[in-house]
Amino acid sequence: MALLLRLLLLLLPVLPAAAQNVAYDERLPIPVARALKAAGIPQSAVGVVVQETGAVFPRVGVNANAAMNPASVMKLVTTFAALELLGPAYTWKTSALAATPLSLPPADGVLPGDLHLVGSGDPKLTFEQFWLLLRQLRARGVREIRGDLVLDRSAFAAIPHDEAAFDDKPLRPYNVGPDALLLNFKAVRLTLAPEGGRILVLAEPAPANLDIVNLLKTGSGPCPPGSEWREALRADLASHGNSFRLVLTGTYPTACGEQKWNIGLLGHPHYVLGVFRQLWSELGGSLAGGVRDGAPPAGARLLASVESPQLAEIVRDINKFSNNVMARQLFLTLGQKVPPSASISNGGATTAQADAAVRAWLEAKALRMPELVLDNGSGLSRRERISAESTARLLQAAWKSPVMPELMASLPLLAVDGTMKKRLRDGSAAGQAHIKTGSLEGVKTMAGYVLDKSGRHQIVVFFVNHPHAAAAQPAQDALLQWVYERAP
Repeated sequence: MALLLRLLLLLLPVLPAAAQNVAYDERLPIPVARALKAAGIPQSAVGVVVQETGAVFPRVGVNANAAMNPASVMKLVTTFAALELLGPAYTWKTSALAATPLSLPPADGVLPGDLHLVGSGDPKLTFEQFWLLLRQLRARGVREIRGDLVLDRSAFAAIPHDEAAFDDKPLRPYNVGPDALLLNFKAVRLTLAPEGGRILVLAEPAPANLDIVNLLKTGSGPCPPGSEWREALRADLASHGNSFRLVLTGTYPTACGEQKWNIGLLGHPHYVLGVFRQLWSELGGSLAGGVRDGAPPAGARLLASVESPQLAEIVRDINKFSNNVMARQLFLTLGQKVPPSASISNGGATTAQADAAVRAWLEAKALRMPELVLDNGSGLSRRERISAESTARLLQAAWKSPVMPELMASLPLLAVDGTMKKRLRDGSAAGQAHIKTGSLEGVKTMAGYVLDKSGRHQIVVFFVNHPHAAAAQPAQDALLQWVYERAP
């Protein structure tokens, strides 16, 4: 009997998922079941796994193998893969080059030809970083650029992107598509401030090719909760050749005080041009030409460059605040790590290459996920699929990985920061869980680690795919509290 028991213990790690299911408790904890019932969500619409880190069997497994839409929990796949494939210290570089031979400082401060900007897919090339790049140019003595601004965006393939396709809200910042020369998330932050019976609108950045027409009216009454005040406002963008006009209409309650409104505007080349002209003019420079795509010629001289924060910081921004645009940039960067056996495009990284790179990485880690569907790696998709069981195995693998500290630190801390800042603030589990969340219409998900009362880490995955998914938060919070209080 003792020999048989030892043999069984040796076999446990290699048992197929179907055989492991016999160890699952397929009943949800009572507080969770009650909360789901109150929300009108049947158990058939959820996928749940609770499992101690390092354990062979889960403690709870409900519909664990069902392929479900994970929403932004899919970012766990992208960010964990990136940390291992690229390394936590990986950075992106953006460079400015002169197309013609040039001595520094140039005669009379004149660059007679084009200025080339070369992007590498930096997910966090902010307005401030771009200013530093241009400030370097001025410090090198460049003042007047007599050619064009030429953008090299070839690190990523030209992927068609309809910013209205996902939810018919093309100006929402989360709908901005990826680009090898993504600048400031292609967003303009509008500050709305009641002043003297009118609404002031301040834009940062203020692209030189964008005219903002402010037709906002003041409104009385209380300020709607959260960001609901935006529902009474409208932004319409029109183009006039290479110039653009943004018309703001609607009623803004003065009781809202000063608020921020982020809008994704213009195509990538026109946005870069507009912000370049704004900053370059403020720095005392001039640009005679327009904007176009192209690669720098052989022998082009490097004039300035800026480097992104390290990947560990990028991953933190992606997961803490569920930044879809940064996640898509990172996913495409993984396309540059495509395995040698895969077909490689000469036109820059593609989503197909990124998909191949992630699957090869999963295969090398023996993480087989036949149900996995990758679309853009961010979870902002109706197509992406993964099971709760596969997500739990991913978190088990991450727990044993050298990059576990970086991945763990990137997850929102319950009741403290990120997308979990306002959850379970008064519960005993506050500050005891690192949880990635996800939310789409009809989808509410979470996955991560809970440090229970006994000092052991528990993996928790809870997916909801149902028309009433928005009402699932009390059930998910109940599971976090239950795991913290009652883990064996």
